[in-house]
Amino acid sequence: MAITDWPSEQRPRERLLREGPQALSDAELLAIFLRTGVKGRTAVDLAHELLARFQGLRGLLAADRRSFCAAMGLGDAKYAQLQAVLEMSRRYLAEELQRGDPLTSPTQVRRFLIAQLRDEPREVFACLFLDTRHRVIAFERLFHGTLDGASIHPREVLCRALDQGAAAIIFAHNHPSGVAEPSRADIQVTQRLKTALELVDIRVLDHFIVGDGEGCSFAERGLL
Repeated sequence: MAITDWPSEQRPRERLLREGPQALSDAELLAIFLRTGVKGRTAVDLAHELLARFQGLRGLLAADRRSFCAAMGLGDAKYAQLQAVLEMSRRYLAEELQRGDPLTSPTQVRRFLIAQLRDEPREVFACLFLDTRHRVIAFERLFHGTLDGASIHPREVLCRALDQGAAAIIFAHNHPSGVAEPSRADIQVTQRLKTALELVDIRVLDHFIVGDGEGCSFAERGLL
């Protein structure tokens, strides 16, 4: 039976308009994106199969072009659409942080950093530079590493902070393993960076580690 033959209260698009997107399952949201199914399968059936194949929505969204396009019902057009949606989401979160208002919501910062770093295949160390009112000046990826580490140079961080005219800074890096627990090296390098930046009156507000879940905040853990 085609989705158009379903009762209106069960159709994903109608449910979204009536109840809001948060009421839909991953498969239903994906079905709206797919729009159509394939012979013998509705868009919802196809969505369930894709989520199983890629082990969830995150796996599908992070799939490379070849893997994505090899799946039934997908192709270059859908891949381009999905990449556009993902990039719009990242830019939306970036604009939320760059409207000129001081940062007041840790949740807002957390969402932004997760969107930027969670799906990086290698470890990336980045900085969120802030002014005296904790308004965002810039977000920069400074160091790229391997699957389990990135070399971080305090002198380069200090130079970029001074170049940006930053008064405060939030560090962030991802753990490709998905485990967001800080290592001894993470704690040590954070203290080195904090000590170097204190010499020029730049405050370190937090160091955020991005993993598979909500991540780890050094400030919340009392590690700063």
